[in-house]
Amino acid sequence: MEFSVMAFISEARNCFFSTLMLGFLVQLAHGFYLPGSYMHAYPKGAELWVKGGVRKSVENLGELLTGDDIENSPYRFRMNVDESNLVLCTKTLSETDANHFKQRIDDLYQVNLMLDNLPVIRYVHAKDSDYMFPVTGYPIGFAVNKDYYLSNHVKFKVLIHEYENSGSESVMAFADGLDAIPSGGGKNMSGYTIVGFEVTPCSLKHDSSVSSKLSMYDSLPDFSCNLDGPYQIVQAGEPVTFSYEVSFEKRIVFVIFLRTVRRDLTRYEELDKEAQAQMTEELSGWKLIVGDVFRVPPHPKLLCILVGDGVRLTGMAVVTIFFSALGFMSPASRGMLLTGMVLLYLFLGIAAGYVSCRAWKTLNGGNGEDWRSMSWRSASYFPGITFLILTLLNFLLWGSKSTGAIPFSLYLIILALWFCISVPLTLLGGYLGSKPEHISFPVRTNQILREIPRQKYPSWLLIVGAGTLPFGTIFIELFFIMSSIWLGRVYYVFGFLFIVLILLVVVCAEVSVILTYMHLCVEDWCWWWKAFFSSGSVALYVFLYAVNYLVFDLHKLSGSVSTILYIGYSLLMALALMIASGTIGLLVSFYFVHYLFSSVKLD
Repeated sequence: MEFSVMAFISEARNCFFSTLMLGFLVQLAHGFYLPGSYMHAYPKGAELWVKGGVRKSVENLGELLTGDDIENSPYRFRMNVDESNLVLCTKTLSETDANHFKQRIDDLYQVNLMLDNLPVIRYVHAKDSDYMFPVTGYPIGFAVNKDYYLSNHVKFKVLIHEYENSGSESVMAFADGLDAIPSGGGKNMSGYTIVGFEVTPCSLKHDSSVSSKLSMYDSLPDFSCNLDGPYQIVQAGEPVTFSYEVSFEKRIVFVIFLRTVRRDLTRYEELDKEAQAQMTEELSGWKLIVGDVFRVPPHPKLLCILVGDGVRLTGMAVVTIFFSALGFMSPASRGMLLTGMVLLYLFLGIAAGYVSCRAWKTLNGGNGEDWRSMSWRSASYFPGITFLILTLLNFLLWGSKSTGAIPFSLYLIILALWFCISVPLTLLGGYLGSKPEHISFPVRTNQILREIPRQKYPSWLLIVGAGTLPFGTIFIELFFIMSSIWLGRVYYVFGFLFIVLILLVVVCAEVSVILTYMHLCVEDWCWWWKAFFSSGSVALYVFLYAVNYLVFDLHKLSGSVSTILYIGYSLLMALALMIASGTIGLLVSFYFVHYLFSSVKLD
C-alpha cells in the first residue's frame, strides 16, 4: 500500500519539508485516482508506508495526460493504531524557501494526498451557514495581515471497515494480486480495509529546542492546535517542525459494499484455474446459490404487473414535476397540475404494458403468448384499486350531501378515458413488449430447490428498516406537500421537489441493491419480492407520517367523514409510492444480480 503526495518537483529529499514542497506545485484543479480501483486488506498494526524515503510512483497514461506526478511520502501509519504528535523533521527556512512558501500560499496551492488510492478530503464550512462540504487536499498555509503561516501539523483520520476471517491463513484476491493474512494459529482474527481518508490541517509553533533533538516518528510532548495561535510563521531563519497524528475510525458506508462486491468478483477473475480449484471448498454466500438465484418468484404475474404500473407512476411523477419546475404546469392555473398527471398516466399505459409483458416473458422462459392477459391486468390493477377507493369515498360524500362529491357524469368520463385510451395503449405496449427477445439469465436454474439456511434476523425486519433511508430523503418536503393539499397553501418550489425526487430514486436503488446483496450472502435466493419491498417500504413511513400530520396538524378536522376521506387518500398515495419506489429497487437489483452472476464463471 502506498501513501502518496501529488506534485511536480525535480528532486526528492528525505525530510518532510521536501515532501511538503511537492504539494506547492499542485494546483487546485487536479485529477486523482478513482476510489475503489484497488483494495488491500491489512491486519492490525500493519505498517502503511513504503520505506526508502521519497521516490516516484509509476503513473498510467491517463495520469500522464492530466499532468499527475505521484511520489511517496515519509508518513507512516499502523493499521488501526492511533498515534499522536509524531515528528517528521525540523528544518530551518532559507530566504529562498521562505519566498517559495509565501508565493505558493498567495497562489492558493494545495497538498493532495492519497491513501490506498483514496484521495484525502477535509470538511469546510459554507459561507454564512453551518453546512459542511468536502474538498480534496488541504492548503499549505494562510496569510493574515501580510504575515504568512504554514500548516505544519496535520490530523489524519482513516476510516476503516473490519471483517473476520478464520483458518490458518486467509488468501484474499484483489485487482493487483493476492494478499495473504495469517490468522495466528488457526484462530479468528480481524482484518481491515480502508474506506475513507480525512485530514484537518493546523498551524502550530513547536519548541525547536525540544523537537530538534527528536528523530523521525518520535513523539512530541502533548499539545493541541489552538485557533488563536501561536502559529508557525514563514520567514528566513525560522526553524519549522513538521508533525502529524493519526486516528482510525470504523465506518459502514456504501463504498464498503462496492468494494466488497468488487473483491468477490476479482477473486474469481484474477485467480488461475489451479487457485480456483484450491478455493472451491471455501465458497460461501452468493456463490452457492447460483442454481437458484434466478428461480421464478412466487406470484410472478403480480410482480410483473406491479413493475409495469411502477414504471408508469414513476414516469408520470418525473415528467409532471419536471415540467412544473419549468413553469408549464403552474399552480396558478387551477387544475392544470392534476389534469397533466391524469393525461400522462393514460398515455404512459404503453410503457406499463411493454414492461409488464417483457418482464413476464423473461420470467416465463421466453414465452410471451400470454401478453393479452398481462396487458389487461396491467391496465386494470392500480386503476381498478384507485377507482374502487374513489367510489367508496364518493358514496360517503353523497351520503353527507357534500358539494365535493364527484358527479355521475364525471364518472362516465373517467370510465371512457380508462377503457378508450389507457386500455388500448396498454395493449399496444404489451404487444410491443412480447416481440423482442427475452432477457436471458446468465446461469442455469436447478430442478431441486436449495434449502435456505435459518437466518439470524428475520428478513421482514431488514425490509421494514430499509424504508427509513428513502423516507429521510423526502420527509421534510412531505410537510409542504401535505400543507399544499390539505391546508390550501400554494406550492411553487417544484425545482427543489425535482431534486428531491432524483435523490429518492438514487436512495431507493442503493438500499434495494445493498439488501439484495445481503440476502444473497446469507444464501437467501428469494430476493425478488424482498428487493421490491426493501425500497417500497418507504410507503409505510409516509403513511405513518400522514397519520401524524392528521393528529397534530389537522386536529381541527371536523367529522368522521373528513377523517375517512383523509385516510383513504393517504392510503392511495402510499400505495402509489410503494409501487413506484418498489419498481425502482427491483429493476436496479435485477440488473445488479444479473451483472454479478454474469461477471464470474461458475460451474
